[in-house]
Amino acid sequence: MAGMAFISPAFIILFVFLIVPMIAALYFSLTNWNGVTPLTRSDAYEFVGLENYQRILLQSGTRQEAFFTSLKNTVYFVLGVVPVQTLLAMSLAVLVNQRWLKGKGFFRTTFYFPSISSSVVISLIFMWMFNSDGIVNQGIRSIFPAYQSVTWLSDSNGILHNLLGLFGVTRDTLGEFGRTEIASISIWDWLSGPSVTMLTIMILNTWTTIGTLMVVFLAALQNIPAQVYEAAYVDGATTMQIFRKITVPLLRPTTFFVVTLGLIGTFQVFDQIYVISSGGPADTTLTIAYLVYRSGFKDQRMGIAAATAIVLFLIIFVFTLIQRRITGGDRAA
Repeated sequence: MAGMAFISPAFIILFVFLIVPMIAALYFSLTNWNGVTPLTRSDAYEFVGLENYQRILLQSGTRQEAFFTSLKNTVYFVLGVVPVQTLLAMSLAVLVNQRWLKGKGFFRTTFYFPSISSSVVISLIFMWMFNSDGIVNQGIRSIFPAYQSVTWLSDSNGILHNLLGLFGVTRDTLGEFGRTEIASISIWDWLSGPSVTMLTIMILNTWTTIGTLMVVFLAALQNIPAQVYEAAYVDGATTMQIFRKITVPLLRPTTFFVVTLGLIGTFQVFDQIYVISSGGPADTTLTIAYLVYRSGFKDQRMGIAAATAIVLFLIIFVFTLIQRRITGGDRAA
């Protein structure tokens, strides 16, 4: 009884703010509730079973197209951000952990500061930096006078499309194959890559997250016994060999933890999308999390929104299992 009493506050918080909302989301995903009609009314909603899941996953139409567009954008976002932020965070942690580095406290604070700053404020700063007359375009123009300003925050062209265009590969050159649709989206559009606008948001997200992940790696590095490195130096190992053969393997549990955090965070990216682009231009920055918001609060289809959220949960769960297998998470845990 004493043990139950001690854990009851945490359990109550988890039950009220985590378990109950999850159960409610699962239930309302099986209804056609619009999110506005009071639940006290008898005609607030009807039970429709798996109809919402069918509309976003199997039934051709705008709902399916919107979901798979958001899935494509989100996957490109994840594949672009997670590896980069993990490598940068590990590199920065190794750097600021060096004995010879002067002003360690300054660098640690500088790298970590973006992670604790307001996401909305940082998004607004990036909007100012990347607009047509912003500091980014001005800086590039000062180096390359012939440079034409890029509309970073309103360019719907895919990065891969731009690269393929340099080699003369377009939608027309692929013929019928490029126009073949999978889940209401043509193969050519599946191969678009992140848009220029999405690339800008990816840069923003990477910059704001590496500080937190750096601290996690730094804590793990400081727990590695110094005797291990001293023995390696005595045996004549080079700095790169020590990093590859000692540091990286010993950081495997931390890497698994960091990649898991990265997957969850990037799959759920919302605030920066909301502030900078609201899913535009042409839905090229529409993510699954923003689609949940748009379906529930703009389109007033809370059942569709709840079903999308449940599918997002399953996607994150599957991706976490995959990366657990790839990074050796079973051994790391």
